[in-house]
Amino acid sequence: MRHRKKFNHLGRKTAHRHAMLSNMATSLIMHKRIQTTLAKAKALRQYVEPIINRSKEDTTHSRRTVFSYLQNKYAVTELFQNISQKVADRPGGYTRILKTGFRLGDNAQMCIIELVDYNENMLKEKKETAKQPRTRRSRKKATESAPAAQPQSEAAEA
Repeated sequence: MRHRKKFNHLGRKTAHRHAMLSNMATSLIMHKRIQTTLAKAKALRQYVEPIINRSKEDTTHSRRTVFSYLQNKYAVTELFQNISQKVADRPGGYTRILKTGFRLGDNAQMCIIELVDYNENMLKEKKETAKQPRTRRSRKKATESAPAAQPQSEAAEA
């Protein structure tokens, strides 16, 4: 029985799968965004999010633990110096998966997986929406502001 065994093996042996996920995680950290299939992106998200979470605490032990997963000292340096600073206040959800359609050769569903804090287009939209004040059409506020304006105008005439 395979109860509670949800991990996608991606049609690969264990060593091949770990090597592939390590390489994909390194590419994601270095380039901030990669294009891959949806199944690989979901497996990569499970692999890389605990690594990013580990990078929030910059200790020798956490660096060695992350290096054991990535096997690339440049990616570890990038992760601990730049990425961990941007995700310091985020409680989780460091990656985003955007579906892009289907691959022509085998019709596999393709997507882009990216680090959330590094998508400038979505960050600009977020800032623009934050700047616009929210207004509510309320009858009560309109009637309160009208009588308040009349005494000031009468005081100005006197």
